[in-house]
Amino acid sequence: MNKSARTALVLGAAALVLGGAFVSTSAAAGPAAPKAPAAVTSSWAKVSANGALLAGQGITGINKFGRGRYNLTTSGDISNCALNGTLNTNGGSDPGPGSSSILVGAVSGNTLFVRTATPSSTSPYTVDDDRPFSLSITCY
Repeated sequence: MNKSARTALVLGAAALVLGGAFVSTSAAAGPAAPKAPAAVTSSWAKVSANGALLAGQGITGINKFGRGRYNLTTSGDISNCALNGTLNTNGGSDPGPGSSSILVGAVSGNTLFVRTATPSSTSPYTVDDDRPFSLSITCY
């Protein structure tokens, strides 16, 4: 046992006997484990009911292909990302009354599907309905 290790052992034992804390800065402890990377919101969008991108980052295209149905293309891979969406009014332009819903899901590595609806509407479009929405894509 080298002198540095003996000194650390003696100081550690003394701290235990006295009820104190002991921190060793000896290189013998080994390197610290790398910390997991923090989650980062890599892409986000605010979209009007007609599918126009009002604001965003990392969204390269929007294809509105049916009532309340949108495909959004991203600039990066979203395979291991969390997808979060919410309906919003976009300054009072929300056409639907009552309850509303949104579904967000990945279609491929850089495409996601958004479906908006107004289930309580009295219009003929009681399920799928064009609604303004916002979404965020959080990756790690």
